[in-house]
Amino acid sequence: MSTAKEPNKNPLAHLAALARDTIPPMHPAGRPFVLGAAIATLLLRRRWRTAGLLGGIVTAWCAWFFREPERTTPSREGLAIAPADGTISRIEPAVPPVELGLGAEPMSRISVFLTIFDVHVQRVPLSGKIETIAYRPGKFLSADLDKASDDNERNSMVIRADDGTQVAVVQIAGLVARRIVCSVAEGDVVRAGSTYGLIRFGSRVDLYLPTGSRILVEPGQRTIGGETGLAELPRVVS
Repeated sequence: MSTAKEPNKNPLAHLAALARDTIPPMHPAGRPFVLGAAIATLLLRRRWRTAGLLGGIVTAWCAWFFREPERTTPSREGLAIAPADGTISRIEPAVPPVELGLGAEPMSRISVFLTIFDVHVQRVPLSGKIETIAYRPGKFLSADLDKASDDNERNSMVIRADDGTQVAVVQIAGLVARRIVCSVAEGDVVRAGSTYGLIRFGSRVDLYLPTGSRILVEPGQRTIGGETGLAELPRVVS
């Protein structure tokens, strides 16, 4: 009995496909840094081979830092998803940023701290419509400090789900981070798990949840942006 032979696979094409599946794509905000580092590497290599080698390492690190890996987001309704990779530093009641106009009543706040080794893109925590985006300049204290939520430079956003549930997510610059990128606008309809921004070089992301949310995580736990469920949101009674 004869069996059909598998078609010969091109080894180079197979390696290229494997590389695409293994190496995550890069966020567009990182391209100028990688391009600049690559040009500097070429110039250094002409003068001193060792410096060129070091420049190559820096270029590779920049590409790695700005990585934007694919994520599989849970489709369960009423689930608030982690907006960032990192470590949960605090879970506590807190008043949301005043510029968002959400009032003075405390909400449940989950803070995720990012080191320079974490993926630094931010993900939408809940599908819905962006109601408010507010940027506020500030200090650059270490992002793991509690007062960083109030004193540091930040970009805040309110998302309203179809059932009326509101959550707020806040990008907070850190000691080394000096640039917050937000690629969405008020009125945009966004999908949970999609990338909406980036903070460069060490930072923090706060997620504010409505009262009655059931928190699913603990301080010290690692999160995967776009995948880890942080809380079950209360049902809105119409």
